Amino acid sequence: MPDTASLHRISIAEAASLIEQRRLSPVELTQAYLDRIETHDPQLNAFLTVTAGHALKAARSAEAEIAAGRYRGPMHGIPFALKDIFCTAGIPTTCHSRTRRDYVPDFDATAVTRLYDSGAILLGKLSTHEFAHGGPSFDLPWPAARNPWNRAYVTGGSSSGSGAGVAAGLTPAALGSDTGGSIRNPSALCGLVGLKPTYGLVSRSGVYTNSFSYDHVGPMTWTVEDCAILLQAIAGHDPKDPASAGRPVPDYRTNLRAGAKGLRIGVLRHLYEEDVPVSSALKDALEQAYGILRGLGASIEDARIRPAADYHAVKIAGAESELFAVHEPELRTRLNEFGADFLGRALGALLIGGADYVQASRQRRAMIAEMAPLYAKYDVLVTAGPGPAARLESWRTIDFWRNNSVTTPFNVTGGPALVQCIGFTDDGLPLSMQVVGRPFADAMVLRVAQAYEEATPWRNRRPVLEAGAAPLPAPPVPEPAKAEIGRMRRDEIAVLCKRRGLIVPERHFEQLCATAPFVDAMVGHLNRSWHFADEPASVFQFGGPGLLDG
Repeated sequence: MPDTASLHRISIAEAASLIEQRRLSPVELTQAYLDRIETHDPQLNAFLTVTAGHALKAARSAEAEIAAGRYRGPMHGIPFALKDIFCTAGIPTTCHSRTRRDYVPDFDATAVTRLYDSGAILLGKLSTHEFAHGGPSFDLPWPAARNPWNRAYVTGGSSSGSGAGVAAGLTPAALGSDTGGSIRNPSALCGLVGLKPTYGLVSRSGVYTNSFSYDHVGPMTWTVEDCAILLQAIAGHDPKDPASAGRPVPDYRTNLRAGAKGLRIGVLRHLYEEDVPVSSALKDALEQAYGILRGLGASIEDARIRPAADYHAVKIAGAESELFAVHEPELRTRLNEFGADFLGRALGALLIGGADYVQASRQRRAMIAEMAPLYAKYDVLVTAGPGPAARLESWRTIDFWRNNSVTTPFNVTGGPALVQCIGFTDDGLPLSMQVVGRPFADAMVLRVAQAYEEATPWRNRRPVLEAGAAPLPAPPVPEPAKAEIGRMRRDEIAVLCKRRGLIVPERHFEQLCATAPFVDAMVGHLNRSWHFADEPASVFQFGGPGLLDG
């Protein structure tokens, strides 16, 4: 058994085996993580709330159950942490926002309940970007999380504390959410395995909404097998989530080590060579990864989907409209309590019309249908993951509007998408690959990722943290982007704000005006030539017990 000082380095699978054999105490494991959080988190800001008393009580209960022969499975006695948008009864759920800092739910999110039922132990709540949306913000009550590989760099978002916490060994597992890449971004930039499961596989009930039709809940871990274990615990139909899929959940570990031999893999090279150009270091790492998969017996050839800009326009028009609808009441009454970066995104939805939203939804349905031939031809698709990480002070809100993304296409299409580490830059920052599957082929995605992981050495390399390192000062809040629009357009935007009952201070109004050309370009990019019978993706049908499939 590992000594206490190195318990944070063992996988969930290894810890579970030791716990089941009663060679490792859940109390000892939990205390080791709590000690590590106390030692190292002040320099990383991964946790907003540490639930030490709650965790130790649950650990003692788990130990007693296991001693009595009531072992529940591989998450029994295993600590985990939550992005702070998951509701937790009696524990603050702040959404990393000043507007929710005093909110204490009286119920648990379904995914949390399922982890508790599996015997897992909550260590605490993790940093996020405000309401799982704003970028790294420096004007909120809590500091932004930092990347354990280099604290001057971003973790990626919005599951920022989840990425930092797992990478730093402060928790072996975390739950995140992914609306446009928010599990995959921090997992990629922090060197983790992060899975955006198929839409509807994991319940969103009790998870604070970013976008109803784009939100996914999923696992973030150090290894692929750990990701499968965590997914197993949280997947399954939930009548409280109207998007929940009413279908059986397979055993995600049954064929996990079946290998890549004979599999057909399509490479979406254009996403990172033409649409969202990446660094030469990442390109080289990807070519090496493809070579490894080919050496494992997979057949690999290039494939194409639409350009990233098409998916970006559809997702932004849809998801931002939904996000604004969620927050509109408080934006009217408490706008100045939100962070500048959140407002720089949320207010942009004022410039998206109802017709834009419907046209985006119609286009989304077409995009989903277009994937069918690729799903038939290939077992999985692979492409670049996000990264490498940028410096924390480099983030500008306008980047959200003007930059396309390698992750967003797979929120639009809704199938599983996983990122994993495929190497490092010369200065030690992780590089990543995405593995993408057809809807509900999450097990196949995990299988391919496992084959790659077993053939490479990257899981042996961990961030090195110095105990007692001083916290770094936060960067200043960036100035708003310069608005390059005419007086008439500015007046139009002012009228839109007034009609919505919003009093927008000059700083935030300037940022909104700077956003306008990018929003106009995106909604202009939407297809508006449809047959009258082309339905939007939001049209639903009744199917299964109490299920609305849309």
